[in-house]
Amino acid sequence: MKLGEFKLHKTSGKARRATFMTHHGSFETPCFMAVGTKATVKAMTPEELKTCGAQVVLGNTYHLHLRPGEKLIKKMGGLHKFMNWHGPILTDSGGFQVFSLSGLRKMSEEGVEFRSHLDGAKHFISPEKSMEIQMDLGSDIIMAFDECLQYPATDDEIKRSMDLTYRWLVRSHKAMQRPESLLFGIVQGGLSLEHRKYSLQQVTSVDLPGYALGGFSVGEPIHLMHELLPHIAPLMPDQKPRYLMGVGTPLDLIISIDAGVDMFDCVLPTRVARNGTLYTWQGKISIKRQEYREDAGPLDPECDCYTCKNYSRAYLRHLFLSNEILGARLNTIHNIHFYMSVMTKARKALDEGRWEEYRDFCLTRFIKSDKNT
Repeated sequence: MKLGEFKLHKTSGKARRATFMTHHGSFETPCFMAVGTKATVKAMTPEELKTCGAQVVLGNTYHLHLRPGEKLIKKMGGLHKFMNWHGPILTDSGGFQVFSLSGLRKMSEEGVEFRSHLDGAKHFISPEKSMEIQMDLGSDIIMAFDECLQYPATDDEIKRSMDLTYRWLVRSHKAMQRPESLLFGIVQGGLSLEHRKYSLQQVTSVDLPGYALGGFSVGEPIHLMHELLPHIAPLMPDQKPRYLMGVGTPLDLIISIDAGVDMFDCVLPTRVARNGTLYTWQGKISIKRQEYREDAGPLDPECDCYTCKNYSRAYLRHLFLSNEILGARLNTIHNIHFYMSVMTKARKALDEGRWEEYRDFCLTRFIKSDKNT
């Protein structure tokens, strides 16, 4: 396969099974990408990520720009070498983090001026600067600089934002000078199908290796995203990967794959693991509950991760209540392994023509789990 090639293997309804080639190797889709915000997936080593089945890791442009700085990372041999992850790396543009700063930022046509959440120092990121940072990091997949609106937003705000995102995409594309990196454009448009179609037409007018759906999971009722995805995802280019940014729960992933999405990322599995929430094939578990105090069984009897093969629920509960670092590590290993397992099984089901059966199995378990929490 050549760089940027998206090879579609199987389809089932809208669901797709494919391979995508980057400078640091190919990865299989559907794919959940582990979030390594500050050049590390919290509580895990790169070797553990590989063992859990991770294929792609994300880095965060905003955070890495502020500390330690992209120039230092470039001097150290690039982000892959710096964090000892030799598979594909995707970096976001920094847009979401900058726009979430609200009172600390000032936006213009040129870009965004903001104050660092670390020390209050002034910084400026434009589409060109975002591309420069990501190219210095040595990313395999670079996200265009876009505006991520808060929810809710008015029609006028959404239209203005879509047009700005398009103009920034054109500038991002022009600023790309690193042939090893692949630029993805981001479709916005809020929760309106018509707005999404308009933004999709704008963004796909720039020929790119892949496209993403942004602006979801920003506080909207999640069922609205579930309802919109089957209508907008299939309209994205057939021969390019489709990436849903910042999503989500295991239920979200299955619904989104069924709608035709290929790639996902979310901090959820690592974040909630540190808070004692664990995903299992029997549903979500809060490990701090009293019922697990004397439970000698594994966290998930259907899971073969390191945590489930070696430790009891009682021990995991003890670690969490004692605020031990090992608890965060073991919980994170399990949640990442679980998410990767959901994806691995999805790919296998698509390969074997059993997608609908697997989808319905997951929906039954995950919907029940969501209702019980």
